[in-house]
Amino acid sequence: MIRILLADDETLIRDALAGLLGLEEDLEIVATAASGPEAVAAARKHSPDVAVLDLQMPGLDGIATAAQLTEQVPGCRSVIVTSHGRPGYLKKALAGGVAAFLPKTVSARVLADVVRQVHDGGRYVDPELAAEAISAGDSPLTPREADVLELAADGAPVEEIAQRAHLSPGTVRNYLSAAAAKLGAANRHEAVHVARRHGWI
Repeated sequence: MIRILLADDETLIRDALAGLLGLEEDLEIVATAASGPEAVAAARKHSPDVAVLDLQMPGLDGIATAAQLTEQVPGCRSVIVTSHGRPGYLKKALAGGVAAFLPKTVSARVLADVVRQVHDGGRYVDPELAAEAISAGDSPLTPREADVLELAADGAPVEEIAQRAHLSPGTVRNYLSAAAAKLGAANRHEAVHVARRHGWI
């Protein structure tokens, strides 16, 4: 039997996935979780073979959760299932040791097959997401520009961003204008939109 941990903050999706995967003769759901920290705790307790993780969860996102599982539960491999299949997320996930990355639009049969493939030591990336990631290229932003842009995402004033980033307001303005220029955006709000669309922040 392949022992599975399921983590998704939406109860309906978590229960539906558990029900569908549980129908497979060789798959067993040993634990479920509604957040990243819950998933890590459940994995340490139950030692699953494969963790099926939602990308966006409270506490720790799927990528950070997968990294902790690799470190704390070495025999557990991670699959990320998401409705936010952006190129930046895919690259970050693969760099962080995630074994499979697929959209929530796949069928239960495909997910079950991917779980088996990952359990056997394989990897899987949804072909459409892979093509998008290749055509999008790498983020043109430096890590600091990305951090400052992310702090600007909720519309915070420059002074507040400067305080949170431990920078001077002038430095924040420079980072924001450099990010906007690199992304071909007219202003920081448009830059946030472009960076988010590609999964770069």
